[in-house]
Amino acid sequence: MSASAPGTSLKHSTPAPAARAFLRIVRHGNGPSAVYVLTYHRLDRLDVRPKPLLAEGAQPLLDLLDQMGVDFRTSEVRGALEDILRLGSANIPDLWLSDEQMIQNGVIET
Repeated sequence: MSASAPGTSLKHSTPAPAARAFLRIVRHGNGPSAVYVLTYHRLDRLDVRPKPLLAEGAQPLLDLLDQMGVDFRTSEVRGALEDILRLGSANIPDLWLSDEQMIQNGVIET
């Protein structure tokens, strides 16, 4: 007798690599006049200086995050957005951007 159901197989997944960066978002103000400051922090390269980005309002914040490739389906991102609204700031962990993407998105000084 088999321990697994017929027709199913076990899949071995490789562990995800360790996080190399995170995105810090801080809200200033309340309501529709709130502005958001985003800073991308690389953990594996200390020679890269983060360049803060400004989003003036909630919709521009969401547009900027989408442009950066943030996956809104993950629980970490949804939880971070809730924390921003509730607490005023949050970190989005495990955000991997290549050097080209960071320059294109303007999150580092060149």
